[in-house]
Order: sequence, then structure tokens, then C-alpha cells
Amino acid sequence: MRIFIASSYHSGSHRAWAEGYAGHSEHQVHLITLPGSFWQWRLTGGFVELATGIEEAAVLHGRPDVILATSLVDVAGLRGMLSSRLGSIPTALYVHENQITYPAVSRSRTERNYGLINWTSLIAADAVAFNSVFHRSALLEALPAFLNEFPDKRQHRYLNAVEKKAIVLPVGCELEGIAPSRKDDPPLVLWNHRWDPDKDLASFIRVVRRVASEGVQFRIALTGERFVKQRPDHDEAIAALGELVIVDDYLDRDQYLDVLGRSTVIMSTALQEFFGVSVVEGMAAGAFPILPDRLVYPERIPDEFADRMLYRSEDDAIGLLSAALDSVPNTQEIGAVMRFSVDQYAWPVVAAAYDSWLESIDTS
Repeated sequence: MRIFIASSYHSGSHRAWAEGYAGHSEHQVHLITLPGSFWQWRLTGGFVELATGIEEAAVLHGRPDVILATSLVDVAGLRGMLSSRLGSIPTALYVHENQITYPAVSRSRTERNYGLINWTSLIAADAVAFNSVFHRSALLEALPAFLNEFPDKRQHRYLNAVEKKAIVLPVGCELEGIAPSRKDDPPLVLWNHRWDPDKDLASFIRVVRRVASEGVQFRIALTGERFVKQRPDHDEAIAALGELVIVDDYLDRDQYLDVLGRSTVIMSTALQEFFGVSVVEGMAAGAFPILPDRLVYPERIPDEFADRMLYRSEDDAIGLLSAALDSVPNTQEIGAVMRFSVDQYAWPVVAAAYDSWLESIDTS
């Protein structure tokens, strides 16, 4: 098959996803992309430029058998632009995130018109895949109330069709090269998330400060992507942690793999997470996960470990981290076992599932 990926915000996790699939698919995959900036404009108007890019790629490579669009693409608009030039091309939608259930914080603020584009994209796509069971369930449950906000002809009649075609396919992760190495002593606690407010770095800092005040010995690595304007919000609190923090940088791949392998614990304090590549990477390196008992995270943890790895409050998180660091050999042993639970997210496995999904699209 000839597959065109329409990626309107081609940076970070979206870029890694698109390039990962292109690199592991058995089909011909070509990327039609726009830079990863101005997400609102990419969602509302990016389909015009993407349609032009698809037409140009079709001249070079041939007409696509299927288009795979990300959730920052207006699929209805894209199909409309292409129909007069290339005819009807089967189109699939991969839902990384949505603007209906995304928490209204900072630059991720939810606005109804952006959510409406997500909704019409769900209708317009021939096939839909979500990146987690949590994400699929959360959006499908939110849609009736969202549609009720509109004045009339609220389109509830499309809900069953959307639900029927919506499946779950995980994000592929580049796990090659990720492996445990000699763990740090004192043990290293890793927080490897981007610094946007929905990842709640401030909560992590409060937790580790409390644990350190109890005399527990450990060190901290902060490796997530961050932006210059976000530093002032956290600099003072991070400085107050002093020598606890031994890594505070957005690292290149080799440096990041080194920190992953040395980490005994990986933590998340996220308020929003639809998949969580960073946690999967930490677990693949043998780090013991301590995660919120919400969002996608319960999908990552077997029931027998839930009480030791999932927390419901900051006090719970403090208790779980203290317990993990009080018995480091046992914590590392469990982390070493848990790493095999994320093998299912490796790109060679996931890409084969994507291939089968796109091959099976029925447009009749």
C-alpha cells in the first residue's frame, strides 16, 4: 500500500510517532507535514496546506491508497479539499489528543470550536484509532454533553457510528537501546515529562521535598522538554532542592538513554495523559513506576502492583516513594520484571498492528 501521513504539528511526540511508523511499516509511507508551532492554526487551517502537499506528493509517488491523519488535522476539511482533485481517498484518523476533554490549563486551554473540529473529524474519517482505552472512553463519554452545548440539530445520530469504528492502537515507542544499566547509589528518581502545566512539575517537587525531609537518600533527574518562559515558574523551587538534583536538562538521545538506565524510580504527576511515552520508556529501562491512579496510568500497571505504584493524592505519592526508596533492592527487582510488560509498545509490534488496521479499512 501507499500511505500518506498528514501530520499538521510535526514535532515532539507527533513527529516521533509519524517517523516511527514510517520506519517500521511494511508499506510505502510518505510524510506530508507542517512545522510544530501555532497548534490552533494548524488545527483550524492546516488542512489547506496539507491538501496541497498531498497533491504534490501524489505527483511524485502516485495516488495514495490511504491517508492517515493526526488529531490536529481537520479531516472533513482535508477530504473536501482533495475530493475535486484526487477523488475520494480512504482516510484514517489517529487520535493523539482531543480538545474536548483536554484540561483547560495555559496554552492547552479547551475551546468549543477546536473540539468541534475533533468531532467532525471523527465523523468524516473512514477509520479511527485512539492511543489508549482511557482516551477512547473519556472522549466517547464526553461527546453527548459536548454536543448538547449547541443550539439545535446536535448530531447525536452520529455517535453510534463513531463508537463502532473507533478502536484502540497504542503509540509505538522506540525501545531499541533502552535497557537497565548499573543503578545509581543513592537511587535516582526520574521525572522525564515536558514542563507544560498539565504535567504538574510543581507537584513532583513538593513530593520529593517531603520525602527528602524524612532523611531518605536519593537523587533526582529532570529531563523533560522545557521552554525558556517556563523556567522562572520552577527555578526557585528546584534550586531549593540543592544537591538532590543531579540532572536538569533536556538531553540528547544518548545522554537520555544513560539516565534512563541508571534510574531506580520513574514518577509522573500528570493532570493529563492520553498515552505516556515517557513512562513507557522509563519502565523499559527497569525503573519502578509511581504514577497517579487516574488517566491512562492504570492501564500500565498489573493489579498485583497497583497498591505499590498508583497513588490518589500527594500524601499517597509521598508514601509510595518513601517505601520504594526504603527497600531499594526489592524495588529494583520489581522494576526489572516490569520492564517486559511494555514490550507490546515497541514499534515492530505496533507497526504491524497499524498495517493490518489500514489494510482493513472498508469504505463501502
